[in-house]
Amino acid sequence: MPKAELHLHIEGTLEPELAFALAARNGVTLPYATEDELRAAYSFSDLQSFLDLYYALMAVLRTEDDFAELADAYLARARQQGVRHAEIFFDPQAHTARGVPIGTVIGGLSRALEAAPERHGITTRLIMCFLRDESAESALETFEAARPHLDRITAVGLDSAEVGHPPSKFREVYRLAREAGLKCVAHAGEEGPPAYVWEALDILGVDRIDHGVRCLEDEALVARLVADQVPLTVCPLSNVRLRVVDQLADHPLPAMLDAGLLVTVNSDDPAYFGGYVQDNFTALRDALHLDEETQRTLARNSFHASFLDEEVRAAYLKEVDAYRAG
Repeated sequence: MPKAELHLHIEGTLEPELAFALAARNGVTLPYATEDELRAAYSFSDLQSFLDLYYALMAVLRTEDDFAELADAYLARARQQGVRHAEIFFDPQAHTARGVPIGTVIGGLSRALEAAPERHGITTRLIMCFLRDESAESALETFEAARPHLDRITAVGLDSAEVGHPPSKFREVYRLAREAGLKCVAHAGEEGPPAYVWEALDILGVDRIDHGVRCLEDEALVARLVADQVPLTVCPLSNVRLRVVDQLADHPLPAMLDAGLLVTVNSDDPAYFGGYVQDNFTALRDALHLDEETQRTLARNSFHASFLDEEVRAAYLKEVDAYRAG
């Protein structure tokens, strides 16, 4: 079924095969002997244990070509999964901290994204995320460093370790982003409490909430999200792998839909969490017995929640409506 993917960390698409290829190309020694050994390390007890490995593997990303190859590999897989539009996160601080210039990162990613419509039949947007476990000053410095490249960036986001790093910490950089005409999103309500979702809405002025599954703990928050139709970019397989829920059968997605929330399904960091976006749809279908019409609703939601122009959005929605499972 045609769909948009709105919650996808490009660094989280680094498959072991590409990690070893880039390591060899750039003279980087990985702390794993084989691809299978690395894949076996993709077992996490919580968000932080995942992040430790996630940041360690980024050492293989050095050149503009590396970032272009990473993004192109994701887009090729995404096309096979029915993705027609992708809004892609990247973490500049994780690269500039290693001495990789922000222009190298954006240049490489943009090269792959600009070729994506012709090469893969996918339209794209690029979202620059700030690491919330870094300082507000670091986020501001990153935003200023990115100013020459803002014509390639659609939105800013907020990711990494959530607990103890409320959205309000980043109010100033979000103010600058809004003044620059950028859209705003933020991770909130994954490990962090519903209060973080309120802050993202009221202090950061976000257009979308990434994750947001814990909103169900606050009836007033659910009412607000429903009334304003604020999209939630939910990542089911990620929620299981990071112990947000114990098993997919326990996932709150049906309750979220029943409440009238604008929910979308996404893959988050698919190389690490066991599946790309259609894999998430299939797993939900099997675990929660989602019928085709519910899946169609989720696909339609993904385009409604996107930052697409209205004309392109309408064309994609027609594709969803015309789709019939074979």
